[in-house]
Amino acid sequence: MRIVLVGPPGAGKGTQAAFLAKNLSIPHISTGDLFRANISKGTDLGKQAKAYMDAGNLVPDEVTIGMARDRMAQPDAQGGFLLDGFPRNVSQAEALDAALASDGVKLDAVLDLEVPEDEVVKRIAGRRICRNDSAHVFHVTYSAPKTEGVCDVCGGDLYQRDDDSEETVRKRLEVYHTQTEPIIDHYRAQGLLVTISALGKVDEVTERAMEALQTDRAAQA
Repeated sequence: MRIVLVGPPGAGKGTQAAFLAKNLSIPHISTGDLFRANISKGTDLGKQAKAYMDAGNLVPDEVTIGMARDRMAQPDAQGGFLLDGFPRNVSQAEALDAALASDGVKLDAVLDLEVPEDEVVKRIAGRRICRNDSAHVFHVTYSAPKTEGVCDVCGGDLYQRDDDSEETVRKRLEVYHTQTEPIIDHYRAQGLLVTISALGKVDEVTERAMEALQTDRAAQA
């Protein structure tokens, strides 16, 4: 299957992408991984992206699209893929449509993870990270440490990252609503949109997503 995964910040896209890709036996292609891989390998696109990023500028759509297209052309993606974090806007979605059409393939579904805005703020703003090891992550509501402000694993101080503050989260949501959310209507018009609730436990959301994708695929058959 060829799938695009969309949803607001805090919807759990990265987590669900990993589980869905494994269950469907297709590669998980994220924008972050594309940038890191191209920059570390020193590809032409990676050099272009790094130049923009070093200057504090956004990487142009054509560079991101080029990276995505190269990745989708690799052997492990011939039977399908799951795109996470791309496309981010309608122009990228249209470019993706054109690229796939030129290769004689098309998307099977666009999975929209739906989460209420207040829940997004609660999920992200409640995160606390250990100063000693950023892999030690807690949440004031969902996975609180035994002692407030203290890491259960190593005893380090827990803190809230600047980009996890409520103010920053709401700004990120504004960007999502303005730039990314319009692609939902773009794909709805093509009959590709599959929307599920991303509330609940991780495995419950994964099961919900798999059932929705299988139902959608059966309906298209």
